[in-house]
Amino acid sequence: MKKQNSSFNQIMHFLKPYTFFVILSLVISTASVALTLYFPILIGYAIDCIVGKGNVDFKTLINLILRAGVIVIITAVLQWLIGIINNKVTFEVIKDIRKEAFKKLQILPLSYLDRRPKGDTISRIISDVDTFADGLLLGFSSLFTGIITIIGTLFFMFLLNPIIALAVVVITPLSLLVARFISKKTYSLFTLQSKIRAEQTSLIDEAVGNNKVVKAFSQEENTVKKFDEINEKLKDCSLKATFYSSLVNPSTRFVNSLVYAAVGSFGAFAVIGAFGNGVMTVGMLSSFLSYANQYTKPFNEISGVITELQNAVACVKRIFEFINETPQVPDCDNALTLKNAKGNILINNVQFSYDKTKELIKDFNLDVKSGMSVAIVGPTGCGKTTVINLLMRFYDADSGKITVDGNEIKKTTRSSLRENYGMILQETWIKDGTVRDNIVIGKPDATLEEVINAAKLSHAHNFIKRLPYGYDTVISDEGGILSQGQRQLLCIARVMLKIPPMLILDEATSSIDTRTELKIQSAFNTLMQGRTSFIVAHRLSTVKQADIIIVMKDGNIVERGKHSELIKKDGFYAKLYNSQFEQ
Repeated sequence: MKKQNSSFNQIMHFLKPYTFFVILSLVISTASVALTLYFPILIGYAIDCIVGKGNVDFKTLINLILRAGVIVIITAVLQWLIGIINNKVTFEVIKDIRKEAFKKLQILPLSYLDRRPKGDTISRIISDVDTFADGLLLGFSSLFTGIITIIGTLFFMFLLNPIIALAVVVITPLSLLVARFISKKTYSLFTLQSKIRAEQTSLIDEAVGNNKVVKAFSQEENTVKKFDEINEKLKDCSLKATFYSSLVNPSTRFVNSLVYAAVGSFGAFAVIGAFGNGVMTVGMLSSFLSYANQYTKPFNEISGVITELQNAVACVKRIFEFINETPQVPDCDNALTLKNAKGNILINNVQFSYDKTKELIKDFNLDVKSGMSVAIVGPTGCGKTTVINLLMRFYDADSGKITVDGNEIKKTTRSSLRENYGMILQETWIKDGTVRDNIVIGKPDATLEEVINAAKLSHAHNFIKRLPYGYDTVISDEGGILSQGQRQLLCIARVMLKIPPMLILDEATSSIDTRTELKIQSAFNTLMQGRTSFIVAHRLSTVKQADIIIVMKDGNIVERGKHSELIKKDGFYAKLYNSQFEQ
């Protein structure tokens, strides 16, 4: 209950900027309902004009019909306005929620994204928000007018005949009790449905993004089997949720039919004088029956959309769980803006682990002077990339400190720290846009001449010229127009354009052929002159020229020195190096 109240409070927070439109919608809804409730009175008077006297009072009848016509037109216009206002409020709120969720995505720690499937996060921001939009729109459409209609019809029914109105009020709670009893069951099912849907989205995202891997390992049948299992679970859960929620509408309609029958029966006796002469006319009975029908209608409508509303509640809970996630630790107050770093880096007694129950980096110490090239090598899982994550502050060390030019990186802004690094990863990323857009990510104001020069340095210029529109060719991360090697050359061109004071090359040439790699390595050697560089590599032949080689194993530095020194030691590094040339 507490979480539901929290979600309700957050919904009200997002509604607050649109308070004027919400109030306007309420006012117009009230006016629309008032006119709708006035209409049966006119019809009742019209009936009494026909059957109440010996002769038909045509003058009064025509006047009543004209007034009824005007009311119908005005009501239609008001309901049209209500629809426009409710749609505006709903989709403005949805826009704000998506904006807030996407902003939160940018400041969440990498640990959050590393622990969860991408599909689940995408499902929360896209599918769950869409479902909530449907529920919110139904809430505006049904609840506002429904509540006002119930209050208005009760007022008029008590005005016409308090005894019959009291009978209506006594029977009505049965409808609410039935709806509440069933809704408790359906809420848990819709919550489960939302989770399974996210699981399915995640699987589809993996299957589409890694389709080549699936085919290469002949996993099509297993993938389809896994999808069928999740799809079957989603079907069963959805059917149960829909079945239980579908019981609400016919159950409440049955109770409401009892209300209508009770009104008709008591009214008929009142008309024929069973409760005394002149208690109710035929016209009054007609009006009362109309009010009874309008009184029960909101209950039917609300119960009819209860499926959507409960689904929306389950989804909004997941949305706000994401928005309320703890963001990464913000930059400290008065954080230093690092500019034109020289590249003196000191790592002092650093300890770090992703899972706090298992140690990874232990008592790590390293002193790197400006302009040095540092190679980090070791077996898979030894902590090479983790060191890079710590240098870039993708993660913060559990203890110890890292400084750049004597400034502790925890006391500098993340953005300024990262601007002083040029980073090329084994995993390439291409954004939707032109080739030029992808190269200028680190330097948006670069001229075309600078872009071409950077592409030439990275040996990407030749293949770019062969593209349909050269540097204006539109590419995307999902498209197959570029090979993996060409994508990596574009990533290298980004760094060649930016020329930062510090470099991180994490398997930067892993997807490039040997001949091109030699050319790129030559360009890197030129680029690294006078710049602090960290090179992570499995191919040890690419790190022979490094000023110092750090050999890691199980999160520790086990050896350090130049290539020739480490070979002479005939230790762990020598074994790694020689193993790459053994037949």
